[in-house]
Amino acid sequence: MIKQTYSFLKVSKAVWILFFTVLLGGSVNANPFTDTSKKQLLAAAKTNAGFITVEPNVVFPDILTGNEEQTLSYIEKFSENRRAYLIRTYNRSKKYFPKASAILKKHNLPQELKVLLALESAFNANAVSKAGAVGYWQIMDEVAKEYGLKYVAQEKAAEKKKDAKAVVEVKKHAVKTVVAKDDRKNFNKSTYAAARYLKDRGRNLDNDLLLMVASYNCGVGNVWEAMKKTGLKNPGFWDIKEYLPAETQTYVMNFITLNVVFNNYERFTNNTLLFTPTKVKIDKTENNMTEQLTSSTNKD
Repeated sequence: MIKQTYSFLKVSKAVWILFFTVLLGGSVNANPFTDTSKKQLLAAAKTNAGFITVEPNVVFPDILTGNEEQTLSYIEKFSENRRAYLIRTYNRSKKYFPKASAILKKHNLPQELKVLLALESAFNANAVSKAGAVGYWQIMDEVAKEYGLKYVAQEKAAEKKKDAKAVVEVKKHAVKTVVAKDDRKNFNKSTYAAARYLKDRGRNLDNDLLLMVASYNCGVGNVWEAMKKTGLKNPGFWDIKEYLPAETQTYVMNFITLNVVFNNYERFTNNTLLFTPTKVKIDKTENNMTEQLTSSTNKD
């Protein structure tokens, strides 16, 4: 989102359109400005010393409602600072999300989990992490083996560095061989495996979505350990957050962010997505203000 100073924002056509869309819940093209509605509209607006307040219009996916207080500020800042990344990711997701959603649905898993594809590999089949995770869903060797995927074992980073010179020498005299296939680089096979893995984590974590996401990043063992440290009977993500690795904390916040932005994508791209009450300065009298709003919306 383009940075704006909301406290002294100049009235713009886009904001007026947004404002009346929120107030009326209808189409701004329907010309709602009739004699009986003018007073109602002006009364509904929260005015204070030459300012009008437009209420937030961000909508969380149903399964993520209840996390607004802890995440709105983070999401707003992320959407401002990483706008290009969000647009690029959304456009690339069109090829992969529908197929991932179908597989997640077969396993009765929340559709929001498809966002992990973007967080894990940015949809890159050949992605390999420093830890040795491979493919679309960044699956480790042990997990690949457990869930029946064919895989090419990944050497540890230290071992690779140690043997680097030897590898170069061997390649000079190597005979061409058939490269083994790694199912982690196959979209359908890896997505089915990831879905089964997530299904199992749901059983481990009472189907708590954010705990499942956290476990995908740092392992269910670390999540269990963090849960124990809280001393609570049934702790949630916000209870254990401080006991998780910093990377995992950010991972879950980014998971929520991508889902919320993509759920409000049209408003995000139109720069009309509001996360907090927004003050808009007005310099007109009541009648002129109404005329200005009518003119702005009718021209759209």
